[in-house]
Amino acid sequence: MSYCCLSSPPSPPLRRLRSPLPLPPPKALTPTARRASLSLRCSLSDPFVLEIAEKLEDSLSSSPSIQSLPLQRLRDSSSQSLLSRSWPSSKDEPFRFTDTSFLKNSSILPAPIPALPSFSLDSPSPNLISLLDGHFATSLSRLSSLPAGVFVGSLSALPPGPVYDRLLAAIASADEFQDRDLFWDLNGVGAPDIAVIFIPAGARVVDEPIHIRFCYSEGDEIGSQRLRLSNPRVLVVVEKGAEVGIVEEHLGVGGSEERCYWANSVMEIVIEEGAKVTHSYVQRQSMNAAHIKWTFTQQEASSSYELIEISTGARLSRHNLHIQQLGPDTVTELSAFHVSRSNQTQDLHSRLVLDHPRGYSRQLHKCIVSQSSGQAVFDGNIKVNRFAQQTDAGQLTRTLLLAPRATANVKPNLQIIADDVKCSHGAAISDLEEDQLFYFRARGVDLQTARDALVFSFGAEVVARIPSAPIRKSVTSQVKELLTNQ
Repeated sequence: MSYCCLSSPPSPPLRRLRSPLPLPPPKALTPTARRASLSLRCSLSDPFVLEIAEKLEDSLSSSPSIQSLPLQRLRDSSSQSLLSRSWPSSKDEPFRFTDTSFLKNSSILPAPIPALPSFSLDSPSPNLISLLDGHFATSLSRLSSLPAGVFVGSLSALPPGPVYDRLLAAIASADEFQDRDLFWDLNGVGAPDIAVIFIPAGARVVDEPIHIRFCYSEGDEIGSQRLRLSNPRVLVVVEKGAEVGIVEEHLGVGGSEERCYWANSVMEIVIEEGAKVTHSYVQRQSMNAAHIKWTFTQQEASSSYELIEISTGARLSRHNLHIQQLGPDTVTELSAFHVSRSNQTQDLHSRLVLDHPRGYSRQLHKCIVSQSSGQAVFDGNIKVNRFAQQTDAGQLTRTLLLAPRATANVKPNLQIIADDVKCSHGAAISDLEEDQLFYFRARGVDLQTARDALVFSFGAEVVARIPSAPIRKSVTSQVKELLTNQ
């Protein structure tokens, strides 16, 4: 086993940036200097990355949202960033153990604007948002029990007003996010719209959570060497003292349940003072898909954020999770359970930054690698800065390897600058304990039944934390099916 102000003029699209024609120079540069600078940047750009970005831009040229100023600003910012991005390799520390070569070796094509869906989706929630290949699907959504003042829908459908202005401010703040990467920027260029959830001050949407279903219908046959790329984007703003439950689910539909596609999603969450968000994230994509997701959460003083993550699908699943505690007395609780089977990589890269006193955080990561070609990757960073005194932070990762050459690469780490803190972290990688199996055998339980019980109970602690009973029941059934007789 291996252990191991929207008033600023838009910048030109990438296709123009690659051309020899100079851009209008800023005051600080002469035209000649501007041309030289641009030429140098383009010559250093990754052709594969620029090719994808150009295809995305072309695919959105006829989109109804092309005139949306917030989206244009997002695309401009992302286009500029992509000029200095290269495709990640194993030489890059964040992708040291995550192989993305099958993406680079495929022909990447933007998913087309979906036609009116001919299928239906079942959901126990009366508050259902469906995003089909990144587009808001009204016919697959229903929003029947939302309190007054709550808005759920497409940003392009929101009229001007205070809510619109608040959402614009949240979008603008994301421009300052320093840890964004290639996949964040590709989403910014290719997102056809932004689905928004706005919870006003004091409102509660808890008993009937908002269910966001990310559906992917444009898949190609196995062996086609083509991947259809979708870039769904969601913005959640929860105002002071409000509370909301969110269920986020990703899956292939309409014949794509076993096909090849690439889902590249971004979710931004802004939690204001004293607000609370409970976020359940379930990833059950096609086993031939690539699933790369960003979650960026900003928590203000005395707020609470809980994330329960279950990831079992996709050939490559990568979750980039970044959380910032922006005020004192802030609570962050993270739980993840991954299952990696044949030729699968389940990867969680998380970063939690604490900058204020009396912050509290707990992170639990569990993964089962059930077959020899499966891989688990965990890189969890908790940074406790100078003014985050009296912080209480704990982190634990446990991985169960059930096959001889199954692989786990885990890296829990704490960076502590404050001197009055209580922090701990730990890691464990193992097969099933012989004494646990002996306990069952001594009571007349056969070996296979004993192994099945121990394997399922390994992740049951995380699954049990999902607040929505129907979702929890569905996940339990799926995980049992995946793990039986491993």
